[in-house]
Amino acid sequence: MVVQATLMLFGSFFVMLLAGVPISAGIGIASVITALMSGIPADTFALVAAQRCFSGLDSFSLLALPFFSLGGNIMNKGGIARRLVRLARLLVGKIPGYLAATNVLANMFFGAVSGSSVAAASAMGSILSPLEKDEGYDPNYSAAVNICSAPTGILIPPSGPLILFSITAGGVSVAALFMGGYLTGLALGIAVAVLAVILAKKQGYKAAAAKESDPAWKIWVDAIPSLLAVIIVMGGILGGIFTATEAGVVMVLYCLVLSIIYRELDLKTLYNLLADTMKSSATILFLIAASSIMSFVMSYSGIPAAISNALMSVSNNRYVLLFIMNVFLLVMGMFLDLTPAVLIFTPIFLPIARSVGMSDVHFGLMLIMNLGIGSVTPPVGSCLFVGCGVANVKIEGVTKYIVPIFAAMVIALLLVTFIPAISLIVPYISGLVPGFGWN
Repeated sequence: MVVQATLMLFGSFFVMLLAGVPISAGIGIASVITALMSGIPADTFALVAAQRCFSGLDSFSLLALPFFSLGGNIMNKGGIARRLVRLARLLVGKIPGYLAATNVLANMFFGAVSGSSVAAASAMGSILSPLEKDEGYDPNYSAAVNICSAPTGILIPPSGPLILFSITAGGVSVAALFMGGYLTGLALGIAVAVLAVILAKKQGYKAAAAKESDPAWKIWVDAIPSLLAVIIVMGGILGGIFTATEAGVVMVLYCLVLSIIYRELDLKTLYNLLADTMKSSATILFLIAASSIMSFVMSYSGIPAAISNALMSVSNNRYVLLFIMNVFLLVMGMFLDLTPAVLIFTPIFLPIARSVGMSDVHFGLMLIMNLGIGSVTPPVGSCLFVGCGVANVKIEGVTKYIVPIFAAMVIALLLVTFIPAISLIVPYISGLVPGFGWN
């Protein structure tokens, strides 16, 4: 019965995915089919499904998602991203292929403020692609570096996906996830930067020849207000001044004021940003509602327990189980967007991770890192399509550069998976988790 329900649920979902049905609709339809085939009375299921939809959305913490999304959009259009790029260029100007290294560092800066990989890929690609083209960089190489470094934005806090994981996992500390994201995101960024520099040397790209028109102190002064957004948000959360949800509101207000001071945001642009944020937020909320129904169907059918038992029957070794889990998530990340993947796989794999001594914070960062890496791969990679679109290049041309960088990203993922201290040492020092090893 469990095997049939599992095949019915995921089989029908992937068939609809391949047929081009929207993900949220596919999740809902697959859940309905599986529930009816499992013998749940139609009237009972309709009532429970409605209750699950509303209870899944009835969360104050979910308000953080649209606010952080809006904050990232304001930074992109309000001149904040450009100032962060100038600072990054100043810091890595002496490195071969310095504009690619600038791209990596700028994505890490922007991610630390916006928490969105897609926004980072769009903003940094728009700013740096023309500069890299002028200096003779292969547009495919430039796009690949931008695409692969963008996922640092969902690890370095503040991060919408980490908040989503916290809610899905039943209230894991957002502050602990945020603090753990610093070294995790840094590990991913370093992996991409190292490969970007190696590839730059092979291509013969040089360090910066021209100096900035402004002195270094002026570039720092210009960028500090943008960087202060991180300090305000994280300081407020850790200091207990406001919650993660309220931090999103604070970030939006701060970035809005900053953009007005910079005189780079007019009313028409602000209206468009609000409209875009409403559309993306509605999509995410619809996904959460549909996934709430799927979670009920999986629980009723015993699917999470069956998958857990199947994995545990393969091996009792935590390293083998976590390796299998990583391979599965990397493959799924190629076909699923991050939001539905978090909602679907958290209730399945979190109990397994706990059973092998992995903390919830460590698992959450590993999961989000996995799915972030999946966002740079075809056929559904959101960063891949955005980065190629901004740089005006084709996926086939970018792939030859993405493959070696992807390998480095996977190495960073394995280090984060098998060395808990990378994710947990900062939360431990901050007093947010009891230890920084296996439980």
